[in-house]
Amino acid sequence: MATIELTNLVKSYGRAEIIHGIDLRIEDGEFVVFVGPSGCGKSTTLRMIAGLEDISGGEIRIGGQVVNEMAPKQRNIAMVFQNYAIYPHITVRQNIAFGLYTSKLDAAQKAAKVEEAARTLDLTPLLDRRPAALSGGQRQRVAMGRAMVRDPAAFLFDEPLSNLDAQLRAQMRIEIKALHQRLGTTIAYVTHDQVEAMTMADRIVVMRDGLILQAGAPMDIYDHPVDVFTARFIGTPSMNILPVREEGGRLVPTESGAAYLAGLRPHDLLVSEGADDEEAGLALKGRVTAVEPLGPETLVHFRVHGQSAIATAPAHLVPAIGSEVTARTQADKVHLFDPATEKAVGRR
Repeated sequence: MATIELTNLVKSYGRAEIIHGIDLRIEDGEFVVFVGPSGCGKSTTLRMIAGLEDISGGEIRIGGQVVNEMAPKQRNIAMVFQNYAIYPHITVRQNIAFGLYTSKLDAAQKAAKVEEAARTLDLTPLLDRRPAALSGGQRQRVAMGRAMVRDPAAFLFDEPLSNLDAQLRAQMRIEIKALHQRLGTTIAYVTHDQVEAMTMADRIVVMRDGLILQAGAPMDIYDHPVDVFTARFIGTPSMNILPVREEGGRLVPTESGAAYLAGLRPHDLLVSEGADDEEAGLALKGRVTAVEPLGPETLVHFRVHGQSAIATAPAHLVPAIGSEVTARTQADKVHLFDPATEKAVGRR
């Protein structure tokens, strides 16, 4: 296992700088997920760690050793890609064993390592099949097995679940997290899916435009986002962001002259059938544009002062499209952001 340290890391293509001097330390055995929209630089960062992209400036250390000039095979890391990159003409056993192609182990030792990886990944019954006979999730496990047999210091995953359907993605999230708990190996994982980030990571790194906006434990970022972008990106449904002003010691929505941008999680913004609560931190009235019954709750989409918002209602409460609703939240649930900089200024 190993730490991974990025110091003032820069990547440029010609005059275009796309990674702008980022700093990050991934601890030994830590599961860190890089998350952000397409083009934010997360996959490029991972590929620089792997040695698949040259760096333009700064330093990368793996296990305390500077690896800037090392070839990928010298870095003792294993990378798993989204397209599996397994060979269709050979069996699962042979695909996994290919990870030991340059190893100095004898045939019996290689066979034992393949069998061990197959047991860990529940692939033993499939060892003599070819990839065409496997599901997408099984193929991804084969790719992971080929990486595992090398006993790498760190695993790098580049959007490994993006080609799977929703049910398989959910299953594979659990399997990869369980694998990390068993092996304890350092993992750097890239995804654009914030649900993967929230459910898998020890620590999330939120990136945008080649910069790290925030790094922290999933619930720390969820509860204390540093800016509007992070607040909206982390959490499902996305956080509501509405302009507000202060009036009589309370926050009220406004169309002009906003003192703050108020961030409201849909699960903290509740539609009820009762009377107005004068103690509420913020009350929003608007007309319903859509409803999403989810079983235990209903998501209510509505318009307030020309802005779209989402609130949560009890399962039995399904407002009619076009009806007026009031959604309320308590003061300590309101996140406040500066309208000019979109940086967090605290809670109400």
